[in-house]
Amino acid sequence: MLLQRKPFLINMPIFHIGGMGVIFVMLCRGGSIAVMDGFDTEQFWPFVKESQTSAFFLLGVMTTFLLKKEPSEQDKDHNVRLAFMVPLTETCTEFHERFGIDVYTIFNMTEISSPIVSDPNPTKRGTCGKKRDGVDVRLVDENDCEVALGEIGEMIVRTDRPWGMNSGYYKNPVATAEAWRNGWFHTGDCFRQDDEGYFYFVDRMKDAMRRRGENISSFEVEAEVVAYTDVREAAAYAVPSDIGEDDVMISVAPVAGKEIDHATLLNFLGDRMPYFMIPRYIRVLDELPKTPSAKVMKHVLRSEGVTPETWDREQHKKILKEKKN
Repeated sequence: MLLQRKPFLINMPIFHIGGMGVIFVMLCRGGSIAVMDGFDTEQFWPFVKESQTSAFFLLGVMTTFLLKKEPSEQDKDHNVRLAFMVPLTETCTEFHERFGIDVYTIFNMTEISSPIVSDPNPTKRGTCGKKRDGVDVRLVDENDCEVALGEIGEMIVRTDRPWGMNSGYYKNPVATAEAWRNGWFHTGDCFRQDDEGYFYFVDRMKDAMRRRGENISSFEVEAEVVAYTDVREAAAYAVPSDIGEDDVMISVAPVAGKEIDHATLLNFLGDRMPYFMIPRYIRVLDELPKTPSAKVMKHVLRSEGVTPETWDREQHKKILKEKKN
């Protein structure tokens, strides 16, 4: 897709595939780029308009930030034709309609070359799209045996062209052998696939939680939490339970000018989640710690654990029980 003189916006660090990959594509296509000094909610649209940007790449949390600003008559006053939203959230349709931009999503890592790509404005909630031509994709168990359709497995990938993706990690043969075992690159991400060929991201394998014998996706918990009007961003992660396995904890940051009432948020989630997914702990922060590429640093939150100011629903007698059919 040739963007001609209308640039593709880079608002992430060049070491991130969302920045570096855009440069490669524009070099190959003869297009141009506009470089923004990091993502800033207030400055984003003015910069997009001034630079005459025609395409950009947003991490999911950036989408949330933009949508939680008050609607404006200027929302469609720009030259943008398409945006990549990763991961795709239920706000895809709202973003498309409010800003007049076609939304696409993909699954990608720095090590691979976008094996999963969607059509414009996908309506299947949570999808990453379908396998593109030129790649093989399988979902497998811990023994690299393919799981049944609809079941959750780790995504492994290979391409049909030499050098179509990474060949290993620099000066790290152990990590290379582990990632490339059995001739397939192991992404470390869990997915499921439906009978139409659409793939759905479930969680990073290291971020998955298990509570009372139930497997819980941190990604799914976060998607429900940020649906709450006053929550700007959220992270869900496991903390040790005093009776074994995990308890679910969330850290949230409020929309500017708003305060988050723990009990009200909990009741909101109780109407949207299975009982076992409901967080026990809620921690409110002004801002979640993030990497330069705007990804929440869960390892920092996880290491801090249950802090003195963390709200515990069990201490406040807000124990949700399994809903009856």
